[in-house]
Amino acid sequence: MVVGLAHIDIHIPESGSLKSKRHLLKGIKDRVKNKFNVSIAEVGHNDLWQRTTIGVSVVANDKKFANQVLSKVVEQINKENGLQILDYSIEIL
Repeated sequence: MVVGLAHIDIHIPESGSLKSKRHLLKGIKDRVKNKFNVSIAEVGHNDLWQRTTIGVSVVANDKKFANQVLSKVVEQINKENGLQILDYSIEIL
């Protein structure tokens, strides 16, 4: 069993409130979860309007597959309108 983890720091310049931020993140999390069958949650900067950290995990049989899925998740999030990825890391256990 292989577990892949991604840690993604995001800037949301258009967010003017926590409600706005959470609304945007809910849509992103739902789309990523449905498309890639991964677990995803906000894991940091919960009380900041324009900043968040998202954690993504996947369980697979192969390290290469887990890395590919997490790389595609990062690409998908990067394509989303209204946000910028500041930094990310992928770890395969």
